Amino acid sequence: MKILFSGDIAWASGREALAVALPLLRQDYGPFDFVVVNCENAAHGKGITEKIFNEFIALGVDAMTSGNHIWDKPGVSVLLDSDTRIFRPANYSRMCPGRGYGVIERKGKKLGILNIEGQVFLPPIDNPFECADVAIDEMKSEHGDDLPILVDFHAEATSEKQAMGYYLDGKVSAIVGTHTHVQTADAKILHHGTAYISDAGMTGGHYGVLGVSYESVMQRFLTGLPTKFEPSEEDIAFNGVLIEIDEITGLALSIQAIQLPINLET
Repeated sequence: MKILFSGDIAWASGREALAVALPLLRQDYGPFDFVVVNCENAAHGKGITEKIFNEFIALGVDAMTSGNHIWDKPGVSVLLDSDTRIFRPANYSRMCPGRGYGVIERKGKKLGILNIEGQVFLPPIDNPFECADVAIDEMKSEHGDDLPILVDFHAEATSEKQAMGYYLDGKVSAIVGTHTHVQTADAKILHHGTAYISDAGMTGGHYGVLGVSYESVMQRFLTGLPTKFEPSEEDIAFNGVLIEIDEITGLALSIQAIQLPINLET
């Protein structure tokens, strides 16, 4: 099983980059059994709309994970409640709309998706380790112990992400970190067969600060005053990972970080 995962898709440039990148990646690495993207920054840097959700589905995206900004656009609660292909972090309150985990199917194949959010340097949220145990047990009890499971751990601290990697090693197929928008150089297979990377990076403009133009960010660092963030429109690139999974065991065979520069002018 081949899974392509895109790190946080940021702003319009990230959406355009995804549209250009997917055919190129399918040509070079595909076909993919599943394409999963993190969508929480897709709508002008914060959140997602139903229109953008449908655009991603039309591109061949099979599922979307998210994070702390998933709630930032009006109407998203209806989308989260009505479509099983988009996920919010599972360790938000059960009173929140949407779901944090589930199993998607395509061409007779199944993939478990678990979206969780970290506690370090982020707003208060339920324990992601305990939440992961509950979600994994539920999905495997229904679909079998060999069910491939992809975890998007949306977290700030690499220490928390690494701890989660070791905690879930052998229990899931892959743990992919998101949120920091900077791809890390630690893609590997852990000792018990789980693919891991601390952060898949960002799909969008990289000549800036986390997808934002460095000019607008610099004023906040220099003065401490609020500033309006503008998207970076230069050095556009797709960041993500390609994961191969043994469908018999549900464990990972390989993980490869991908950085694909995108020229939106052609």
